[in-house]
Amino acid sequence: MPMGRRSSFMDTFDLTSFWDDSDYALQAYVSEPPTDELIASLEQELGYKLPRFYIEMMKQHNGGIPRDTCYPTAEPTSWAVDHISISGIMGIGRDKSYSLGGDLGSQFMIDIWDYPDIGVVICDCPSGGHDVVMLDYRACGREGEPAVIHVDQEDDYKITFLAENFEAFVRGLANDDAYDTSEQDKQDDLRVVATGQFSELLSELCSHVTEIGNIEGIIRTVCTKIVEEKGHFSFHNDELSMLMYDLQFWLYMKVYPNTNREEYLDAYSQMIAFGGEFSQGGYGPSWVSDWLGQRMQEGIIAENNGALFLTGQAAMELVDKLKMYEGSGGNERKHP
Repeated sequence: MPMGRRSSFMDTFDLTSFWDDSDYALQAYVSEPPTDELIASLEQELGYKLPRFYIEMMKQHNGGIPRDTCYPTAEPTSWAVDHISISGIMGIGRDKSYSLGGDLGSQFMIDIWDYPDIGVVICDCPSGGHDVVMLDYRACGREGEPAVIHVDQEDDYKITFLAENFEAFVRGLANDDAYDTSEQDKQDDLRVVATGQFSELLSELCSHVTEIGNIEGIIRTVCTKIVEEKGHFSFHNDELSMLMYDLQFWLYMKVYPNTNREEYLDAYSQMIAFGGEFSQGGYGPSWVSDWLGQRMQEGIIAENNGALFLTGQAAMELVDKLKMYEGSGGNERKHP
């Protein structure tokens, strides 16, 4: 671990128990202590003077993953109703992916992910790019002491104030044990998938299914398995999630066959992601677009004059998969 002599500025801050130096952290985040020349070079490159506390901290341990990764918030974010979580703190350097000048560093997040050009991305988050923590220089100017904010790409880059400065942010980090509601969240999501009323669109789509009996029950059964396996109601790139992506596409195209890619991606959120009681309360658009691209590459979904469709063989195989769950949807609830 790259440790140096403790400066007087850091005397009241205990670094010995702050960092979690796992193999991954050392590989992806931690660099050698920065030289004054490197600090000046990166400040010029980023266009902002870095906070003194941050610089002194990085001279002792240049980037890494803290043991405490949560920070309380006064308002809900895409991560939780009362806190955000970080994956790591970027160090001063260019050699590690998660360093300020690295290939996944601050300028990358601003240029490629369209985060606001109001400061420096200082922490990445577990969402894989869909939210970050930034140093915010809007009030203090490029040479001043920046505030610390959370920026939520999933909510139109909503900004949530976290702390007056970087030192206050670091000292305010809390262990995720303090916010562990995973079991309650799981039970809540199990109730959602068991009894939550389908959205108007999803109900309409289900009403047109003739190939399978009890399609609503099948949907509830598959989603229950997803919650039981993950602990929460969300779709990613696992097998059951891919089945639900395929199912929603099949349902939608049966009723709205002349739909192009953009139209489908726009309509997707109205089925389950933000769909009434039976809802995930959000989703990652990139997961859906990646699934669609993969299915088109595999030839499972094809295009004709701009309109997307599930190939005949793929539709038959999907129906066969769904029939495996037929009759097991005991949690189905009928709706008028």
